[in-house]
Amino acid sequence: MPGPTDDDRAEALDLRVGSPLSRQLLWWIVLPQLVLWLVGAFVTYSVASNYANQMVDRSLFQTSRALARQVKPIDNGLLIDFPRAARDIIETDPDDTVYYMVSTPPGRFILGNQQLPPPSERVQLENDQPYFYDATVRETRVRVAALLLPYGEGGKERLLVQVAKSRASREALARRILIDTALPLSGLIVLMTLIVWAGIRAGLAPLSRLRRLVEDRHPNDLNPIRMTAAPAEVHALVMALNSLLASVRRNVETQKRFISDAAHQLRTPLAGVKSQAELALEAAQEPQLRARLERVRASAMRSAHLVNQLLTLARAEPESAMKQGQVPVPIGPLARELTAELVPRALQMGVDLGCDEPESHEGEGRADNELVVIGNPLLLREALVNLIDNAMRYAGRGSLVTVRTRREGEQVVVEVEDNGPGIPTADHARVFERFVRGSNDGTGCGLGLPIVREIILQHGGSVSLYNVVPHGLRVRVSLPVRART
Repeated sequence: MPGPTDDDRAEALDLRVGSPLSRQLLWWIVLPQLVLWLVGAFVTYSVASNYANQMVDRSLFQTSRALARQVKPIDNGLLIDFPRAARDIIETDPDDTVYYMVSTPPGRFILGNQQLPPPSERVQLENDQPYFYDATVRETRVRVAALLLPYGEGGKERLLVQVAKSRASREALARRILIDTALPLSGLIVLMTLIVWAGIRAGLAPLSRLRRLVEDRHPNDLNPIRMTAAPAEVHALVMALNSLLASVRRNVETQKRFISDAAHQLRTPLAGVKSQAELALEAAQEPQLRARLERVRASAMRSAHLVNQLLTLARAEPESAMKQGQVPVPIGPLARELTAELVPRALQMGVDLGCDEPESHEGEGRADNELVVIGNPLLLREALVNLIDNAMRYAGRGSLVTVRTRREGEQVVVEVEDNGPGIPTADHARVFERFVRGSNDGTGCGLGLPIVREIILQHGGSVSLYNVVPHGLRVRVSLPVRART
């Protein structure tokens, strides 16, 4: 019996195939890791920026204090003691440019190297308390520290000291902290992903073994699946599959027993009907009665042929075939023997039946030795009988049927060719289905070619049909060669 195709399985199960389970598990594990890594990188960058801000702000505050000490109040004025060396110390920074400015609100410039924007008017500065804010100088974003200092009588006058530094150094420091933190973390995530992937593969290995066991089985092999050292979940799946296989095996065996029993029970009454019809034909004189009795006899013969075909089909099932012995079978002598046995029937049917001998340069024995296969001789005999009988039935009276055997490489080829009406190419696949007839002519029951195909497939071979020009059909059977031991 031919196994189900992929389309048959898809139609029967109506499954929507998704990505492999291992890939899904890996994504479910890796995606949260990636999200957590991104969140961690963002948090790390925020923390690094905060620490960088604190370091820059502390440096700006110290610089503003140092600059404020260079402006000293005297009486009602200010003494600027800002030598060149002090200015170089403030302005010279190996990493960035420092901007500074000293003024008296509301904006009277006293000294500095750059006009810096004042703090927002909404901010109330407190004496001796630094205030930090972001501003833009010459299209450069800077961080500014503003320090308000009182001077004069009673501290009525105010001195505003501003020191600024671009944000580039702060951002560079934050990036360095992020890189130094993210790179080891990324390496750990990659390593953990590899470990998780290896764990997933090891965990799903029993499922892969189960898949291989199922894929490597013959479609008709309904024996239980055996797996050892499988996890509980896989073991439960195996038990469910074995339960299904056992149920299918019971149904198949019940079906076979029914066919076999029914065929055996029908053989005897059909033989009786045939015998009685033949006896009645001998005694009948009226032409009309003889015609009816002839139809009864033909129907009985056809029914008996159908029963015999059903029995052969039941024996050709894989389980039955495997229980029977496998021995070397010489195809050449078998084909000649069967052709000779069927010659009387062919003469009754008006068919010219013959057999082409295999070519050999060293005698017939050597040719026969090259046409040996390992198989069940009874089933192979049934297959060849069905091939020849099928050709004679459908080719019709006056036709020519030829049986050929030869070796092609590692294959033994048997061909049965006739010059009958043939079968349309579109129907070549259909005639291998049970009870499908390629023509309404002949007395076949539509089981000959299905039986041949079933037997040949069980022996590892193949069957194919070819149209013959100008008309006719050639059935080609290929079987693997097995050397005689």
